Amino acid sequence: MRRKSFHFLAIIASLALVVSTSSAQEAAPAAQNPASSYKPKFAGDPARSDSEAAALAYMRVVLRAQRQFNKQYDHFATSLAELVHSGSFTKRMVNPDRGDYLVSFKGKKDSFVLTMTPQHLDATHRSFYAEDDGKIHADEEKPADANSPVVK
Repeated sequence: MRRKSFHFLAIIASLALVVSTSSAQEAAPAAQNPASSYKPKFAGDPARSDSEAAALAYMRVVLRAQRQFNKQYDHFATSLAELVHSGSFTKRMVNPDRGDYLVSFKGKKDSFVLTMTPQHLDATHRSFYAEDDGKIHADEEKPADANSPVVK
């Protein structure tokens, strides 16, 4: 019985070693070239990096919450704090520090502007802009505005 237990444990240990070695080998190329390792989160995903995907997801949540808020109160929220509990917008999302991005929100009862500015602007960290029309604009060279190309 002891011999069978020993063989079983030896097989489990060998399998664990093989799995951890192959995982390390797969992770090494991703660390060398992070820009090319981005995997789209859904069909048609316009993001170029995980940071952009998170920024765009945040913007979509704010846009959805504003639509719902406007439908319920017949005007837009004038601050992010007002959006808490509208749609899936939570209290935690009021914080403008979103990792690699900083949120700016300027709201009036009849309109709003939402921007996401990366700490470092480059091809995989574009700036984003949206207003009450719900279209998200992006720019990789300067802060995005209403004239920047619309994200697909």
